[in-house]
Amino acid sequence: MIMESWHRHLAAYIDLMAINIRMGGCPVLIRYSSKAGILSIVLLLVWSVLFLPRANAETGKNELLIINKKTNQLAFFVNGELVKTFSVATGRNSTLTPEGSFTIVNKIKNRPYYKEKIPGGDPRNPLGDRWLGLEVNGTHGTTYAIHGNNNASSIGKYVSAGCIRMKNDEIHWLFPQIELGAKVVITTSALSMVKIAEDHAYPVVQPYEGKLVLNGEPTTPVHPLILADAQVFIPMRDVFQMLGAKVQWNAAAKTVTAVIGDRTITHAPLSGEVDIDGSILAITPSRIMANTVMLPLRAISELIGYRVEWDGKAQEIRIGR
Repeated sequence: MIMESWHRHLAAYIDLMAINIRMGGCPVLIRYSSKAGILSIVLLLVWSVLFLPRANAETGKNELLIINKKTNQLAFFVNGELVKTFSVATGRNSTLTPEGSFTIVNKIKNRPYYKEKIPGGDPRNPLGDRWLGLEVNGTHGTTYAIHGNNNASSIGKYVSAGCIRMKNDEIHWLFPQIELGAKVVITTSALSMVKIAEDHAYPVVQPYEGKLVLNGEPTTPVHPLILADAQVFIPMRDVFQMLGAKVQWNAAAKTVTAVIGDRTITHAPLSGEVDIDGSILAITPSRIMANTVMLPLRAISELIGYRVEWDGKAQEIRIGR
């Protein structure tokens, strides 16, 4: 009796899941009436509960994916920086690919195409071999996803039943970058990707448009200053070396050390602390842009003992003794 009750409940669950199946789209489960079929689904569900990766409460990086259905473009942001943009395919009508803010809740390699019983990794599989599942209206990453394809000519077009298709080589690049819990915005908009990100409360890094003056001399660092979270960040190595510091990277400790005047400064990139001759100073966490450590300007005076001034009229940042 218990087993029969379990079969009935499971069959009902499968029926509900089958509602999500759309012709030619990203189907997950089909209904099985036999006990053998139900047993197969039980094993599949148990496997997914025990072994599929789940979303973490927090991701280590501040990632954002934007899919703009107006242009069929996908933008990938990390820590405020627009890293890459890709061409994608979306729903064959305006309602099939859902719009809103979602999260990545699973990452699957070689997902089978259950509807036509095509194994994962098979060249015929329309899902390709990478799947980034989206949590959309309680579907738990089973129905909507960013995935590969078996027809490269479809990319850039409106052809899917709701999922977002990418070129296989491009999703191979993107897949390992994405952490569970990453935010995904799907929209139809004439705005730029940066403006869409900002409209969704994502702090985008912008170049600082003013001037930099070091010890009275206008200068242009190799790596530009940036604006992020309403703060200016400066390239540590460029600016410190221009001020006469010796800057070294410790690969074993993953820290950067600068000796400037009589001070020795040691910092672990992305952290919110700096060691100054053995004393710890709390700062706004540094950033990394183009493999360069970016320090918050507001901490520079305490770090190196130099004056830091802002001339609003001249739009100049002045750092000097």
